[in-house]
Amino acid sequence: MTIQNNKEKLLYVIFLSVVAALGGFLFGYDAAVISGTIKHVSAQFNLDTINQGWYVGCALVGSIFGVTIAGILSDAIGRKRTMFLAAVLFTTSGIGCAISGGFSELVMYRILGGIGIGVVSIISPLYISEVSITQYRGRLVSLYQLAVTVGFLGAYLVNYQLLNIAQGGSIGNGLINKIFVTEFWRGMLGMSTVPSFLFFIILFFIPESPRWLILQQLPERALPILTRIYNNNVLAKLQIQETQQVLCNKTQTEWAFLMKPGIRKAVFIGVAIAILGQFMGVNAVLYYGPTIFADSGLSSGDSLFYQVLVGLVNVIATVIALIIIDKVGRKPLVYWGVSGMIVSLLSIGVYFWMGKTWGVPSGFLLALFLLYIFCCAISICAVIFVLLSEMFPIKVRGLAMSIAGFSLWVGTYLIGQLTPWLLENLSPAGTFFLFAVACVPYMLIVWKLIPETAGKSLEEIERFWIKD
Repeated sequence: MTIQNNKEKLLYVIFLSVVAALGGFLFGYDAAVISGTIKHVSAQFNLDTINQGWYVGCALVGSIFGVTIAGILSDAIGRKRTMFLAAVLFTTSGIGCAISGGFSELVMYRILGGIGIGVVSIISPLYISEVSITQYRGRLVSLYQLAVTVGFLGAYLVNYQLLNIAQGGSIGNGLINKIFVTEFWRGMLGMSTVPSFLFFIILFFIPESPRWLILQQLPERALPILTRIYNNNVLAKLQIQETQQVLCNKTQTEWAFLMKPGIRKAVFIGVAIAILGQFMGVNAVLYYGPTIFADSGLSSGDSLFYQVLVGLVNVIATVIALIIIDKVGRKPLVYWGVSGMIVSLLSIGVYFWMGKTWGVPSGFLLALFLLYIFCCAISICAVIFVLLSEMFPIKVRGLAMSIAGFSLWVGTYLIGQLTPWLLENLSPAGTFFLFAVACVPYMLIVWKLIPETAGKSLEEIERFWIKD
C-alpha cells in the first residue's frame, strides 16, 4: 500500500509539474523561432541593421516587462491565474504574428509574446517548486528547463520543415499559401498558437499553489490540495504548520522584508547568477547559431539543420540533468558543467583565431559547439530556475524572482543586441574568449555564497537566509 501511495502522489505532482512546464515549451519556442525568420522578415520589410536588431530584441523588451509584473501579479492574484494570463498572451501573439499586416504590427505582437515569456519564466518554475515534494523538487523544477529546450528544438524543427514545405511549391490559395509558402516566416511564428491554446485549456485541471493559499491565510483551501500531493492528511497538516511557522511574526511589507540582510544577500546572489549566466554565451549560440555556422565555413544551406543538432543536444543534456540533479546536487553540476563550458569556449576561440591556419576542418567547430551546449544545458541552464525557485522566502518569493528574472532578461536582451557587434569588433575569437572569462565569477559565486539546496524543504532553505 505504501508503494502504491507513493506512486499515486508522485504521478499527481508530475502531472501538475508537466502542466506548468508547458509554459516553458512556449518560452523556448517563442525565443528560438526567431532565428529562422530573421533573414526572410528583413528581406520582406527591407529592414536595416537597427530595425533587424529591434525585430530580434522587441520580444526581449516584452519579456523584461513581463518579469517585472509577474511576481507582483502572482502574489496578488495567484500563480494559476497568472499562468492563464500568459497563455492568453502567447495565443494572441501567435495568431497576430501569422496575420500581421506590417512590420510595426508584427513587432507589437512579438512584444505581447515576450510579455508571456517573461511571465512564465518566473511563474512556471515557482509553481512547480511550491507543489513539489522535497526529495523530487530539483528534477520536477528541471522539467521546466526541459520543456524550454524541447521548445527550442520544436522551433528549429518547425523552421526546418516549413522551409522545406515552402520550397516544395504552393499549398492551396489565399491566406494558407501566404502563411506556409510565400511568406512562410508567418507559419514559423504562428505555429506557437497550437501549444498556447493547449496550455490555456489544461490549466483548468490544476489547482492553485497551496503555499500561495497559505500565504493568503486560506489553509482550509490548501489542505485538500496538499493531502492529494502527499496522499496523507497528517503530512499535509504538518506542511501547513511548517509554512505558517516561517510566516509568523512577519508584519513588514514585502519591500521591508526584502531589505533584511540575509534576504537582501539572497536577492543579490540571485541577480548576479541570473545576469552572469547570459554573458557565458548560450543565447549568442541559440539566437545567432545559423549566422555563426554559416560564417565559420559550414554550409550555409545546412545552418538550420545544425541548429536542430544544437537543440537535440540541448534536450539530451537537460534530460540527464533532470535525472541526476537531486542525487548529485545543484553545486556539483555547476562545477563540472561550467568547467566544460570554459574548455569548449576557449577551444572555439582558438579555432576562430588559428583554425583555418592550421587546416582544422569546420566540422570540428560544430563538435565544439555541441560540447559547449551539452555542458551548458546540464549545468547552468538546468540549475538556474531550480535555484531561483527555491532560494527565496515565501513572503517575497514572487517579488524576489521578478527582480532576479528582470536581471536575467536584461542580460538576455543585451547579449542579443551586443552579439553582432562583438562578433564584428572583437572578432569571433575574442567574443568566445570573453564568454569563457564570464564563466569564472559565476563559478566562484556558486562555490562561496550559495548553499546546497538538494534534499532541503523550502522552509529549511528560507531559515538559512533569515539567520544569515
